[in-house]
Amino acid sequence: MQSLNVNNLTFEYKEHSSIFQNVNIAFPLHRFNLLVGPSGSGKSTLLKIIAGLYPQFGGQLITGDVTITDVNLTTKKHQVAMLFQNPNQQFTMNTPRNELIFVLENLQVDPTQMDAKIDAALAFVDCAELANRNFNTLSGGEKQKVALAVIVAMDSPVILLDEPFASVDPTAREYLLTKLTKLRDEHHKTIILAEHDLHGYQSIADQVFQINPGANNIVPLEQTARENLFNQFKSTSSTATISLPADIDEPVISLINVELKQQDKPLLKQAEFSFFKDKITLITGENGIGKSTLFNAIIKLMPYQGQITLNDRDIKSIKQKKLARQVGLVFQDAEDQFLSITVTEEIELSKKHRITNYFTDQLIAESLANLNLAKHLDQVVYSLSDGQKKKLQILLMLISGQPILLLDEPLKGLDISSLATVLALIKKSSQKQHQSIIMISHQLTKLAGWVDYHVSFEHQRLTYQEVL
Repeated sequence: MQSLNVNNLTFEYKEHSSIFQNVNIAFPLHRFNLLVGPSGSGKSTLLKIIAGLYPQFGGQLITGDVTITDVNLTTKKHQVAMLFQNPNQQFTMNTPRNELIFVLENLQVDPTQMDAKIDAALAFVDCAELANRNFNTLSGGEKQKVALAVIVAMDSPVILLDEPFASVDPTAREYLLTKLTKLRDEHHKTIILAEHDLHGYQSIADQVFQINPGANNIVPLEQTARENLFNQFKSTSSTATISLPADIDEPVISLINVELKQQDKPLLKQAEFSFFKDKITLITGENGIGKSTLFNAIIKLMPYQGQITLNDRDIKSIKQKKLARQVGLVFQDAEDQFLSITVTEEIELSKKHRITNYFTDQLIAESLANLNLAKHLDQVVYSLSDGQKKKLQILLMLISGQPILLLDEPLKGLDISSLATVLALIKKSSQKQHQSIIMISHQLTKLAGWVDYHVSFEHQRLTYQEVL
């Protein structure tokens, strides 16, 4: 069987910071190849090397009989297409349709064929209704769908996907996974996909490759190792029981006759609803339903009708600066939260503006060690892996210590070990600092044991649920 061969790969970001050293691996062509490994192990780096985004490295990349490191850039663009971990970094134009036109023009597609290719790509990933929406009105999951439509339209024989479903709801995720298998089975694409959340892959992945950063190698997993890996992600959604709010619970944020819209599209119509003090509350719902928009309304970044109260006080009467001292928002994209250059500078900034002294220097040092960030203190934050950025972002916001934290996809990009560490950190901080946590997440693995309440957002309503 032909394969995409990585031969004697050596790569480092800077001196004494080797990512790969003489690594050899063969990805079978026309197969679904799953790439796994802890945050910061080099999964994204490897995909970018294969895509030609990091041209300076030692070794060769050979697909079939063609050495793709030797071909010109135009030819390579036709051979390899990559979907980034953060789709915001991938878009150039203002709408999905214009983005697709831009991409196809760069590939020199016949203009008479463009409309058909665009419509087919959008339909393939079930997002035709997003074609003319501005990107800044799309949810993270909707952006990931559009990014996948762009990859489909490019029609490259090799498709690289870096955590393509990190912000996608479970139903859409299952649908898109069937579409990826169709690309493999009917269109004979070679798929190399890096992922942390392995739900749904056990039956479709032809090969699973594990990056072992300590051993500096990438190895295909044998059947037993594969089964052990996938068993960690067995779904518990049908059996996990969650408590409902009790009569003694104290409301902290309440909605009264609230109506929320996005470009005249109704998102929420709620006569009465409350989130409760000193609780961790999980919100789930489909992409584009309005979860992030609700968070923006709570911090007065989104207009709404009705009344939202904080401790029985209308937030419209609270000055923005004072509100920010009471309610903190962890953005879906970690990079949007950073204000300084290095990890140390970001930590010092959070310490300067913190509200409580719970996070002492010793506790911060312990937390950095637990999050595997202690060796990155002098590193530029934007050069961290997405998982490392997310862990740092959450720690910074916990240090700040607002009484209420809104966490928008705080588990995105985290490997299963980091996920448990982050959830434990959030839980302990909420208890020690008496914080009320409201969390949006599509990543539900082993989450039931860490949250107090579960809220479902559907049909323009928020309702408490007894299961997760």
